[in-house]
Amino acid sequence: MNSSGELVSRTSFYMPTISASRRNHPVSKVPKAMESCKERLIRFLFPAQSGNWLTILRIGLGLQVLLYALSLKRDWIYLFAGTGEGLNGRALSEGLLSTESPVVPRLGWLVTLGSHVGLSEWTVLSVTWWFLLCAACGLLAGFFSRSSAIIAWFLHLCAAKSGGLVSYGVDNFMTIGLFYLMLSPLPDRYSLDQKLRKLKTKDRQLLGFFRRVLQIHLCLIYFFSGLTKSLGSGWWDGLNMWRALARPPFNVLDPAFVIRWHYLLPFIGISIFAIEITYPVFIWPSQTRGIWLALIVSMHLAIGAFMGMYLFAMIMIILNLAAFGTTLNWPVNRIGIHHSVSPNDNSSSHSILSRLGVNC
Repeated sequence: MNSSGELVSRTSFYMPTISASRRNHPVSKVPKAMESCKERLIRFLFPAQSGNWLTILRIGLGLQVLLYALSLKRDWIYLFAGTGEGLNGRALSEGLLSTESPVVPRLGWLVTLGSHVGLSEWTVLSVTWWFLLCAACGLLAGFFSRSSAIIAWFLHLCAAKSGGLVSYGVDNFMTIGLFYLMLSPLPDRYSLDQKLRKLKTKDRQLLGFFRRVLQIHLCLIYFFSGLTKSLGSGWWDGLNMWRALARPPFNVLDPAFVIRWHYLLPFIGISIFAIEITYPVFIWPSQTRGIWLALIVSMHLAIGAFMGMYLFAMIMIILNLAAFGTTLNWPVNRIGIHHSVSPNDNSSSHSILSRLGVNC
């Protein structure tokens, strides 16, 4: 065999080819280890999931927004009016907000828009409150689910940013929850929209993706919250626990009672940041998920009961139950009401994997 023939033979050995239109084209092979990592990553990000977690998120956030609106009904105009009987805090909050970003939604936009059509500030703020209330009811019933989620997210964000001087953590987490809800594949299977319109079942991988993002987000929140607490001495010696329980307006407990049990404060403080730091470690394994979910829910119930932060406790419990609650072996799972999807359901993930070029 001549030298040119040997060269062709060796080249064909190292470069696999396929025939197309009488031409040979080299086929690049992805190493099996790399392909396996890519496949595992995609299966982690796009697990096959049922929509039960989305039902919990929708109903929970609907109830959250409803209670939020009702709790502010009496003081809504006082908090957000910029003139007359108002607190005049909206102008200051929105002025500070404009220095950070001019595109963040605020109630001032709606007031300005209403003034162009002859509506007073009082009328615009009142209509805004009623729209927020109706959006909450829409989420509870699952009626016009996506429209209700978008309206609730936008109006709540406007109120939270315009009342920045009086808002706190609950507003941030409500914004996060409503943002995920309005982007998720609504309506869910238990919504009124689904019952009336008989829509096609949502893609299980898409449902799994949004839930996975929420799960990862919560892990990051708790880890860095616990890490921040552990870096200061106040959570080690119980001083921050004393401040949290004895300082107005969070002094639900009698200070004399707190003093009587002061030796427990360091233990409680250390336990709190330890639970938060280890949340990303123990919330994933099925053996410890139920324990850590119970610890987190108990912690937030205690915050609501002993500090009066009821809405904050509620939104955190809703997010945790939506993210990890439906993966537990509840009694309803065993009687067939909860139709969960196995995370190892390879056939249900085949469509997305094949679209992304991974061979199953």
